[in-house]
Formats: sequence, structure tokens, C-alpha cells
Amino acid sequence: MKDGKRPDPNVIHPIAGYDREIYVKPTIQNPNVMVGDFTYIADSDFEHHVTHFYPWSRDRLIIGKFCQIASGVEFVMNDANHQMNAVSTFPFYTLEGWEMKPPGPQDMPFKGDTVIGNDVWIGQNAVILPGVHIGDGAIIGASSVVGSDVAPYTIVAGNPAKVLRKRFSDELIALLLRFQWWEKSVDEINRLIPVLTCSDLKKVEDELRKQLN
Repeated sequence: MKDGKRPDPNVIHPIAGYDREIYVKPTIQNPNVMVGDFTYIADSDFEHHVTHFYPWSRDRLIIGKFCQIASGVEFVMNDANHQMNAVSTFPFYTLEGWEMKPPGPQDMPFKGDTVIGNDVWIGQNAVILPGVHIGDGAIIGASSVVGSDVAPYTIVAGNPAKVLRKRFSDELIALLLRFQWWEKSVDEINRLIPVLTCSDLKKVEDELRKQLN
């Protein structure tokens, strides 16, 4: 192990002497936020990046393992929405003095849980809108606004975010999704690092086929 230390998903500060990057999972307080092991954010507080999320919210934020979340990223949850099936979108019911009862759930836009896969890189100042599903291994460009689902191992960027390209061939993507390296033990992942960081993709594909057989 590097420097005699073993990777520990339950430590908050994985870089000695630096508090502006944290493993997210051990800091979570909201039971409707679920984050996998070793996912980090380039900040000292994760939950202030999750906005419009209240005790009565119906949705959840689910993030997988080994995700890399840059500073300034915002996860916008469903209660940011206003009623859109009436003449006015103004939320009278939230403000003092206005005689309006809260609209029923059927009158409010609701897109379900926001789900981020494993090994996803989310660039600086990106905004993830409610109900979006981002697949394993995807890359979200800086300052992107993501309002639609993103397929695994796909790069998107822009406002609204659009597909730039797939990261790898369909064959390699299929192998990676079968292999699911993020589900391996720490010891296994350490042994796999030469494969996971190899730029010779043909060699990687061959190795994954060997290990899956």
C-alpha cells in the first residue's frame, strides 16, 4: 500500500494535510442521499451542493462508487420545480400572507430520483437537473447543464449538455460494464490499477476478456 496506508472509504480527508477534497460517503447526513465508497468532491462540504432538497422531498440522490466531483457542481432536486399546469408559476403557498394551499403532488413536476453511476467524472460548475440518470464511466464537461440521461462511458458537454462521443468502442464498453471493477475489493483494485490506467485500449480489452472467461 502507498506510504504504508490502506485506502479507507470511511475517512473524510484522503489527502494528508488538505481539507478541500473529501470522501463524500462518511459526511452524509440526509438519509435520502446515498453515495458509494471512494467517491470524492473537491470541496470540504458535499451536501450544500445538493439544492432544493427538503425533509418532505420525495426524491433521492444516488451516487455510485469512485466518482470524481469537481468544485462548484450542483445537484438540483425536484422541489426546485414550480407548478406548470396553471396560469401562474408563482409559488404563493410558500410565502407569508397568500391564501393558497400547497398544490397536490399530481400538480407538481416530478422526474424521480437522480442517479449517478460508478466512476463518473463531473466537471467544475456542472449542474445536474432532477431525475437525470448518468451511466457508469461517463464524463460531464465543465459548466454543463445535464437535463437528460447520459449513457455509460459517454462524454457530454454544453448547455444543454449534448453527446460529444463515446469514450470507447461498444465492445470495450460492454466488457467494462460486465467487469464492474468498482465492485472488487481494495486489494483486487490495487492489482488492477495497471489495467485501469493503461492507454493501450486493445491490451485492456484483451485483459478484460481473459479475466471474464
